[in-house]
Amino acid sequence: MKKYIEVSIETLQAITNGRRVEGSLGVDESGNIAFKPYNRNRLRKKDKVICYTEHGWVKESPERIKVYESLPKRLGAVRMAVALDREVDLVTDLLLENEW
Repeated sequence: MKKYIEVSIETLQAITNGRRVEGSLGVDESGNIAFKPYNRNRLRKKDKVICYTEHGWVKESPERIKVYESLPKRLGAVRMAVALDREVDLVTDLLLENEW
């Protein structure tokens, strides 16, 4: 059985130049099989570190403020809860000072 796959000119040129093109195959509106290459050219701004905490960090991205905490299990539940409360208070004070 032979099937014909629609490929854009840019994709065909990339393939003939020896490059690999990642994408997906699917059926388009007309019922033909079509190849859609993935758009890998999106550039993302790196997150800016606001501060480092005892067990993590606080970062700022264009849309969000990110808080990361990673506590060792050997601390136990009570000491982990105390450490989390302490670091959340620290981060809260920091964010209120800078008024995000």
